[in-house]
Amino acid sequence: MASSARPHETFGLAPLRQLANQAFSRASGAPLREGNAIRLLIDAAENYPAWLEAIDAARERISLEMYIVHGDAEGERFAEALARKAREGVRVRVLYDWLGGFGKTSPFFWRPLRAAGAEVRVYNRPRLDQPLGWLFRDHRKSIVVDDTVGFVTGLCIGKAWVGDPARGVEPWRDTGLEIRGPAVADLVDAFADSWAAVGEPLPDAERTSAAPAPVGDVALRVVAGTPNTAGLLRVDQLVAAMAQKTLWLTDAYYAGTTSYVQALRAAAADGVDVRLLVPGASDIPALGPISRSGYRPLLEGGIRVFEWNGSMLHAKTAVADGRWARVGSTNLNIASWIGNRELDVVVEDAGFAVQMEAMFVADLERATEIVLDPRHRVRAPSASAPGLEPRPPASHVVSRHRSGGGSGGRVMSGAARIGSTVTAAMTNRRVLEAVEAHIALMAGGLLALLAFLTWYYPRGIAYPIAVIAGWFAVALLIRGIIAVRQGR
Repeated sequence: MASSARPHETFGLAPLRQLANQAFSRASGAPLREGNAIRLLIDAAENYPAWLEAIDAARERISLEMYIVHGDAEGERFAEALARKAREGVRVRVLYDWLGGFGKTSPFFWRPLRAAGAEVRVYNRPRLDQPLGWLFRDHRKSIVVDDTVGFVTGLCIGKAWVGDPARGVEPWRDTGLEIRGPAVADLVDAFADSWAAVGEPLPDAERTSAAPAPVGDVALRVVAGTPNTAGLLRVDQLVAAMAQKTLWLTDAYYAGTTSYVQALRAAAADGVDVRLLVPGASDIPALGPISRSGYRPLLEGGIRVFEWNGSMLHAKTAVADGRWARVGSTNLNIASWIGNRELDVVVEDAGFAVQMEAMFVADLERATEIVLDPRHRVRAPSASAPGLEPRPPASHVVSRHRSGGGSGGRVMSGAARIGSTVTAAMTNRRVLEAVEAHIALMAGGLLALLAFLTWYYPRGIAYPIAVIAGWFAVALLIRGIIAVRQGR
């Protein structure tokens, strides 16, 4: 949700930049904010201390919107810090996602925080009148303190991001951003919109406070995605269309749509160096074949694909042409682009883009390139920027992973990939790729099991269907009655 209440207009832009600014503003629904200072934060080692330092310095209010707060040692550390500030009189508000926190945080976890005076709300808890409402998640990860400093990140709060050196468990790889300046007002508005979606809105006094004064020279946009808006999808496609030299992407749960894959292939065909870095091992191992089934169209189109060799790669970032970059919570899949509440920062600054490129190149040093076959190594049509060729990985790092929850969008993205494979097999519209054989066999086996159970145990299938149909019927009746009453 873009902030229109606190416009910070941009003047003196060159005609071409004005046109680009107009295109990005319309595509994202987010205005360009100038006068900001930002700081790139890599992994929990840099993010968590910065968050805790800002929380400790809070004097008026803390707004935390976090997809998952794990009920482990790291979650306890943040809960204690927030409770301490609440007892000091700071207004503390916490919003987390029901599905994200399911099985990861006990309801008892929040009692001490609420007892200290903090407000804690849950997004999209299952309701009788919304049987599928819980599928749409609040996948944002942000913190705003005193309306002066904000953090937008891919990290949740939990031990997985810290790791366990004593047991040889590496921390998850992730990226965040610290923001100061006028754009913090957009973070306040984004949190206020989510807060109002699950209860009483923020007081008007907090919504109408003045935007922070300029503190730097960085221009950026805060893209606050909400279900069925697809603002960042339009931005991602626009960037792919406008990139001239490089487009480097890092994603935790990649499952690109046909239109986005075609946009990347078209960029590569025009000589753009397009690279995609994804996890080598996901926190959900069964999804590996599903993700890899999407590699071939990229590779055949001249796009270089790399798999991270370390711990779980959870970052969602992009950098293009050394002047545009993105950091946030949105994965390159349909669930993030369309289904969830997401929060990303789109930065238009050459200095920051250089940092992002350096980070990407450093990550490639711990990645393995995926090729069609050893004799036909796929490269982008144009040569890469001088000095930015990744060195071959020194070794294959074997790490143990523990589930940190990751992105809930991986389930919907996996379903979309399975649906694509099954449709192709049943309609014979295209030849199945070798990597899709696992998906086809798995889907066929599940359908065979379902057929067996239906034939021999019809009641075991009929009863669950009856319960689900009844739930949907009650939900539709409730919504219909409410609509009729409102009409009257």
